[in-house]
Amino acid sequence: MLAEGVFHDTLRQGLWVAVIISVPILTVALITGLTIGLFQALTSIQEMTLTFVPKLAAIVVVFWISMGFMTQTLVSFFHNEIIPLITGGF
Repeated sequence: MLAEGVFHDTLRQGLWVAVIISVPILTVALITGLTIGLFQALTSIQEMTLTFVPKLAAIVVVFWISMGFMTQTLVSFFHNEIIPLITGGF
């Protein structure tokens, strides 16, 4: 029973880390998509690449900027949660 609780806690924490890491990229994709969608609605321009290219560029820029935060968060989770489980320190 103890191992099942540890597994579920670790899984929950891992999913939370995934959510925290994905928030900057998803937020920028949402804001960029809404802005470009509003621009397309106001100007009646219905070009598919107009939506895709700026959103991709914004995602790449935010990924590049937040790469250190993402790496630090994953390494911290690994060192604080996963390694103690592997070494037997429930």
